[in-house]
Amino acid sequence: MTDKQVAETGDIADDRETTPLRRAITGKLLFLFILGDVLGAGIYALVGEVAGEVGGAIWVPLALALAMAMLTAASYAELVTKYPRAGGAAVFARRAYGHPLISFLVGFCMLAAGVTSAAGLALAFAGDYLQVFLDVPTTLAALVFLVVIAALNARGITESLRANVVMTVVEVSGLVLIIVLAAIVLGRGDGEPHRVIEFTEDTTPALAVLGAALLAYYSFVGFETSANMAEEVRDVRRVYPKALFGALLTAGVVYVLVGLAVSVVAPPERLVESSGPLLEVVSIADVGVPDKLFSLIALIAVANGALLTMIMSSRLTFGMSREGLLPATLGRVLPGRQTPWAAILATTAVAMVLSATGTVAALAETVVLLLLFVFISTNVAVLVLRRDRTDTDHFRAPTIVPVLAVITCIVLMTQQSADTWLRAGILIAVGLALYLLARATGSGGKTAPRAE
Repeated sequence: MTDKQVAETGDIADDRETTPLRRAITGKLLFLFILGDVLGAGIYALVGEVAGEVGGAIWVPLALALAMAMLTAASYAELVTKYPRAGGAAVFARRAYGHPLISFLVGFCMLAAGVTSAAGLALAFAGDYLQVFLDVPTTLAALVFLVVIAALNARGITESLRANVVMTVVEVSGLVLIIVLAAIVLGRGDGEPHRVIEFTEDTTPALAVLGAALLAYYSFVGFETSANMAEEVRDVRRVYPKALFGALLTAGVVYVLVGLAVSVVAPPERLVESSGPLLEVVSIADVGVPDKLFSLIALIAVANGALLTMIMSSRLTFGMSREGLLPATLGRVLPGRQTPWAAILATTAVAMVLSATGTVAALAETVVLLLLFVFISTNVAVLVLRRDRTDTDHFRAPTIVPVLAVITCIVLMTQQSADTWLRAGILIAVGLALYLLARATGSGGKTAPRAE
């Protein structure tokens, strides 16, 4: 046996001894998990907004947003393979900065972003797309939807990811359909291919692309949730970088092709005016594809995003509890299913409250800003933890990559509105209050999770 094989065998054995979670995620399942989380509801709704910022060259800001996302993804690849523990960014922050308060705030921003995103997706699921099939109150439908997601999450990670495989295939099929329809339109001579290099006349092309990239970036977030699955991945140090970069690149290629497709088929002004811009392609192509079919695909895309986000949120809550950053009761797992039932219950309850009191737009804007705080912390943590030498092989990003990633995050943060800063600030203040309360009551002490 080679030294590398010994090291890998030791890593796997050590992981099995120190985690109560079942290692059921293969490299292929992880790839589909990340791809399904990235290829969520964003692309189905944001293409029109991107067109409003940049004009016909929709694919350009999508490609730029992919490059921005890949920078931060490299930092996650390094830290996950170096410290394969549930908890993700919070664990990285604690190791890098050595202060539980900083670790808590980073983890809480990630947790708040995840739960807030799931709440927004629940509202999106219960909105116009669902109304095509069922005339039910939006809030009630959103709450029932979250309960169903929680039940699937609690049943087991394998069952949840198998459902993700099916829903991811449907999501990708819907986007491929848009590309095929554009090809049909071009084939019959009705398309306008020159639009793919046209920019809005309201500003310079560079500023237009940057403004649109800020919107497009939302379509790529979701890859960071995979860090919280590290303890459930088999041979994580070997498969994680491949799955992460492979999924992001796959999503990027699909997005760029979709951007080209919608630009060829529909003028930007028509896309901007539509709340379902991809439906405009279906309508203009007019080849017999029913609108209800695309509404169903959109529902599946939203449901998949919500499922994966709630999986991440519950695992992050579990990891933070084990690190002593949240009450120890949130670290309890089911003895048979080996799923963190207490964390699933808590995150679902918070998501239900947010769904009942917020709007899709307000929740989505808050998610982006909260994640930028997390990304800055993770990118800086990579540089700080370079002094922490480990005996195991792990992915290592070039030093310039996390530096560029921090700059990218700061640029994106400067573009957020005052209202978004206020909402994020309130959530962070609530998190700080919870942390101080846990410290004062002694409930945040570090304990091993129990199966009950």
